[in-house]
Amino acid sequence: MTAATVLCRKATLDDVEALYNLIYEYAEQGIMLPRSREALARLVVHFVVAEVNGDLVGCGSLCQLGNELVEIRSLGILPGYKGLGIGSKLVELLLEEARNRSLPKVMALTLEAAFFLKNGFHIVDKEIFPEKVWTDCVNCPKRERCDEIAVLKVLY
Repeated sequence: MTAATVLCRKATLDDVEALYNLIYEYAEQGIMLPRSREALARLVVHFVVAEVNGDLVGCGSLCQLGNELVEIRSLGILPGYKGLGIGSKLVELLLEEARNRSLPKVMALTLEAAFFLKNGFHIVDKEIFPEKVWTDCVNCPKRERCDEIAVLKVLY
């Protein structure tokens, strides 16, 4: 299979169950925060998905944290589809959405900094994002021993 066989698009309500299952697998490993089906249904407009032959194989979402800052969240690819450029396609679609919304800064917290560096992000100190720290990190079970790396891309 090649990356050319991948369709990336905005998510719809029909994708909620597949999104839930993909995110659940990552959450079970402690890599991603879990999301309920109800929350995914409410937030589906913020998600993009990747499909191969009609099967959802990847996802990602945007969460606005301030007037100039948006976070890439819930970015994941099914194991058999990693390394095919799908994650980069999803990130590009999310960056395009940030540009369309006139949001100049895109950040993420990740365990895969090399992936984001390859996609034009830079490593930064987490503390420069008080919007993130006080919104999500304060409630995270890993907050005292956070192993995630903050990355940032300034679009304009």
